[in-house]
Amino acid sequence: MKAQIIEQLGQSEILLPSLVAEGLAANNRVKVRMSALQAAAQHAREPTQAPIDLSAECEAAGLGLAAIKSVVGGARLGANGRIAIPELAKLMEGVSDDVKIMIRAVEIGAPSDGQAAMERLALIEASGALAPTEDVEPAAIARLTGVSATGGDSLHRLVMDLHKALNRLAADCAEEILAGAHVHGLRDEDRPAVEAFMRGLARTEPLKFGHPGLATTAARAGARLIIQNDIGTTDAHVLVLSIEGTSVTVTHTDVHFIRAKFFTRLFDKFPVVWSGLEAKKAEGAAADGAFYLVTGRLEGESVEERDRFLEAIGAALVFLIDWNKARKVLRLWVGKADAIGILDWAARNSIGHRAFLELGGAELVASAVRHAIPTRIGFGERLDSSLGRDSAVDFLRTVLRVSTEALLEGRSVRLVRDSIEADLVRRLERVESMLLAIVVRQCGLAREIAAALVANIAERRSGRPVNGAAMAAFARRVEEKADRIAIEARNEVSRFGADANIEELVNGVEAAIDELEQAAFIASLMPAGVEAALLRPLSELCAAAVAGAEAAASGVAAAAEAPEGRRADSEDALAAVARLIDVEHAADASERSVTALVLSGGLDLTTALSVLELARAIERATDRLAGFGHRLRQHVLADLAA
Repeated sequence: MKAQIIEQLGQSEILLPSLVAEGLAANNRVKVRMSALQAAAQHAREPTQAPIDLSAECEAAGLGLAAIKSVVGGARLGANGRIAIPELAKLMEGVSDDVKIMIRAVEIGAPSDGQAAMERLALIEASGALAPTEDVEPAAIARLTGVSATGGDSLHRLVMDLHKALNRLAADCAEEILAGAHVHGLRDEDRPAVEAFMRGLARTEPLKFGHPGLATTAARAGARLIIQNDIGTTDAHVLVLSIEGTSVTVTHTDVHFIRAKFFTRLFDKFPVVWSGLEAKKAEGAAADGAFYLVTGRLEGESVEERDRFLEAIGAALVFLIDWNKARKVLRLWVGKADAIGILDWAARNSIGHRAFLELGGAELVASAVRHAIPTRIGFGERLDSSLGRDSAVDFLRTVLRVSTEALLEGRSVRLVRDSIEADLVRRLERVESMLLAIVVRQCGLAREIAAALVANIAERRSGRPVNGAAMAAFARRVEEKADRIAIEARNEVSRFGADANIEELVNGVEAAIDELEQAAFIASLMPAGVEAALLRPLSELCAAAVAGAEAAASGVAAAAEAPEGRRADSEDALAAVARLIDVEHAADASERSVTALVLSGGLDLTTALSVLELARAIERATDRLAGFGHRLRQHVLADLAA
């Protein structure tokens, strides 16, 4: 009665806060009713599948569950292609009533907007879209609940426009600003919940960096406190919280399925029961303009738990703004799952992605590639193919973190770009260090065979019996292992687009190992009783091979550290190269001594041939290591020049 009197006196504006609250509640109901229409259409086409469960949505909107279940579960596809839906006329009447409640509030606060909305509703009703009938064409449901990309009108578009108008009115007619939220009609017990939500929102809101959105309204609607946030600028992207005591129902609508799924995962530390997101797809009803609705419910055990959840929700919303745009940019550089994983990490660590987009997004990373390593990563090539998956993901995390810190601290864009480029260069250098570590392993295997030859000759010089077959078998196993490592190394060099010199280093050590394995085979065939004069230079040759393998390993290990900028490591690598040349010269001298002794005569043919071939095989191995040293020197000098 009071409302009627106020309206009669022409002071309807004073009723606006409660009318807006009613309109927002009607908006929740009409969305559930449209979801029921879509679910009914899907069930009619797939009657063997369980009907979509809208119980959580009904609970949040204050609708009777039994009636909605009857609408969805009783839908049947007729022979004429139309869908028969129980109580369809009543459902459509409810839709029309809810829209009129929304329009009533808009008419009071913005008369011209309300009049325009009423005219649009009249046209929709004149088209028969809301006619009282018990069956309907699938296409009619699609037109009614969809949002055409061409801009044509529909009931769904009208509801969205009314919803935005109600949001504006709610902000304009707010009785109070509470912690930044426009609120009206609150009770004292409502305030802590609103403050908790706004506390979370305020903590992360700076990370939107000027992007519009995150306006919050709150109102008491009967037994429930309603908190609503508009998130960003997307029409169908809103969040509504319905709070009763310590229980919270979250209703989130989104045009992007994967973003809605991402949103729900952010609250995995809370005992929230979420509705099945897949069931909310508007697949059978409307391909264009479909949106997704997900509902979550927390039955809080205490006010503290409720408020922690509300704070977490408020803090998470900024990470939904431009989320899909950021995901698409990251997809240029890494796989789908990794792109989403990076955004998840950024949200959980209060870093976000808006700063990254503000500073250029894809161009920010592309610029780092062009300036830092243009020859290593080709146009259109993903970072995970050049850096490896883990390093690429970590690099993009760093880009997001550096971008956010820079904008928050007011640093220059130039410094941000320099920092990102430097990080990318360091990561590629670490890739090369990893590849050089493989070469060090190869050098270690070469030393194992050379050391076995040293032991074999030492045993012969002492007069003790030797097991040449066992030594040859050992050398063969080592050589096979070295081959596998070489194949792995070449694949990695190719995958990462690394310096071609590294592959040449791999090839050089592999060739030395082949020669040493051949030497072990020949030594296993060498007869017993070879005179000491021949064994002495052979022993020197074997010792030279060991020294060469050790020098190669130490040189590569030093080269792996050189890109970090330590001059001493570069000098150590070059010193190892010098030792390799000295070793090769010493091996040449020892091999000539063996050749001279063999050609002086007096040896049986088997001894002469085996000793001579053994010396030549070992000397060829030291030659290979010397060539390896030249390649290593080129690699080190190239790094120093860079």
